[in-house]
Amino acid sequence: MEKNRRQAESRSQACLDYAETRRRKADAKGKILIIEDNAPYARYLGNWLRPHGYEVETACHSASAKKMLGGENTYVCVLADIRLPDGDGVEILAWMRKRGIAIPYIVMTQNEDVTSAVKAMKLGAKDYLPKKMIDEHSLLKTIQDAIGETKRRKAVIYKRNSHAYTVMMKKVKMVSAISISVLITGENGSGKEHVAQAIHEHGNRSSKPFIAVDCGTLPKELSASALFGHKRGAFTGATEDKVGFFGQANGGTLFLDEIGNLSMEAQVMLLRALQEQTYRPVGSERDEHCNVRVIAATNEDLKKAIEEGRFRQDLYYRLNEFDIHLPPLRDCPDDILPLAEFFKESFHEETECEAGGFTEEAKRLLLSYSWPGNVRELRNCIRKAVLMADGGEITPDLLELDVSLKNQNNPLTLKNGWEERQRILAALERARWNKSKAAELLGISRPTLYEKIEKYDLGKL
Repeated sequence: MEKNRRQAESRSQACLDYAETRRRKADAKGKILIIEDNAPYARYLGNWLRPHGYEVETACHSASAKKMLGGENTYVCVLADIRLPDGDGVEILAWMRKRGIAIPYIVMTQNEDVTSAVKAMKLGAKDYLPKKMIDEHSLLKTIQDAIGETKRRKAVIYKRNSHAYTVMMKKVKMVSAISISVLITGENGSGKEHVAQAIHEHGNRSSKPFIAVDCGTLPKELSASALFGHKRGAFTGATEDKVGFFGQANGGTLFLDEIGNLSMEAQVMLLRALQEQTYRPVGSERDEHCNVRVIAATNEDLKKAIEEGRFRQDLYYRLNEFDIHLPPLRDCPDDILPLAEFFKESFHEETECEAGGFTEEAKRLLLSYSWPGNVRELRNCIRKAVLMADGGEITPDLLELDVSLKNQNNPLTLKNGWEERQRILAALERARWNKSKAAELLGISRPTLYEKIEKYDLGKL
């Protein structure tokens, strides 16, 4: 009896220890580096941060901070004093940016250090905090906002491994360093805006605004005002001055999605803005200078639109200084499972809805589907499956995908046998190996299905 009691207590304690470990892991929000030569003040800040789940490390000199930042670090944020015994916080930030260390950076200043703080912001610092005004609430909010923004930016670039996507990303990184116009083409849902954001984030405008505009939603009569702004009284309803998208994006990047939907009037004004780097708000008598990188995107054939008189040829060539074609997801099968895992984890972080892994049958179903809605369809599919899984594994029925080849964009005779094999296997599993039902799902005859089963050696599974 006593032995059983001790064993039960031991198991109970083990469960409690495990639960506590999981809780601490869940509560851990990452590691923050405080660069501050005033040791008591650094401890003061650390005492605020640790109860909120942050690990804290400190450096009191510029040299030691660089050593810590240059190593195998996992910092989620840097909090740095501007004035240090052997340098300053602005110089450390410049050093980080030259080495591609993109950790969120917040500077702390005395009142007289405002000029230096502004310089730090121009180098990409997320914010600055006057030391006399720092309290626990403002410190935590500033850090959380900086970390949150960086996470959102990192999430822009999905985890993709396919050769086609790798080649495309090489073009993205190549053009990011040059402020020329880029035209991105690709099917609906393929991730054109994400590629535009990647160009923005890899370039020297990353600390400046990224403004995305769906040209298809701009009313024809108001498109010029929306893009370039207007003055009070310019037209009925213009009760005050308005800054347009060009003004909002000044210094940064303006992404014009579905550019083919832009009105002819707006096309003329856009061409002038690109050529002369100036624009005139509606109702204004003077031009405004603009320093904006324009990235356009479309899912239609703009050359055909030019032939039909719906799009200006000169604007097309001005926008297409560099072109990037985004391949559809069905041409990148190596990306499907990494993206599915990425979206599963992202949804968990956003909502705390959790799901286990994907069953092997679910993986095969994901790989067998042609994804006509591309990455957007995959993301929506995974989000719904995570919600329905309610903490359990994601199974084929939760994905709610139709693997019928007759409903796919590709015919049964596919460009590679691997994809055809995957679809047939997924159909067989969905039909619980009922050959008649599987053949119906695939839109082929039963004899043809038997031939495919023999061809791909599926009968031994």
